[in-house]
Amino acid sequence: MSDAPTTLKERLRSDLTAAIRDRDKVRSGTIRMVLTAITEAEVAGSEAVELSDQQVLDVVIKEAKKRREAEAAYADAGRAELANKERAESDVLADYLPQQLTQEEIEAIVADAIASTGAAELGMKGMGKVMAQVTPQTKGKADGSVVAAEVRRQLSG
Repeated sequence: MSDAPTTLKERLRSDLTAAIRDRDKVRSGTIRMVLTAITEAEVAGSEAVELSDQQVLDVVIKEAKKRREAEAAYADAGRAELANKERAESDVLADYLPQQLTQEEIEAIVADAIASTGAAELGMKGMGKVMAQVTPQTKGKADGSVVAAEVRRQLSG
């Protein structure tokens, strides 16, 4: 299969073509939105640049986070139909994100970071040190608020 997409951006483009062909409105609309966000990121600076695969992934992560937050806001406001639309878009974006970490994996990463930074003696004051070490390991693989809550739990315990 030599014609397989090599970068995430190429994969998004080929999946968009397939979604349009299959008349999948949610999938094609969501992928279009992500490709637009990628293009905006590429032309945002003083000169246009080609984003690396990691930078493209960062854009997808950011868009997925927007969908989760919007879904929660709509659900809190009692707007179930809009919350469902955001959830459907979030599910499409999940296909492009790395495998999510389990709660046990997050706990282990946080415990290792606390041990290696010596933050246990600092208590909550050591949260910044721990988050600085944990964030690169969990970026895109776990929700930052879940990771921060676990750090708080372990530091206060």
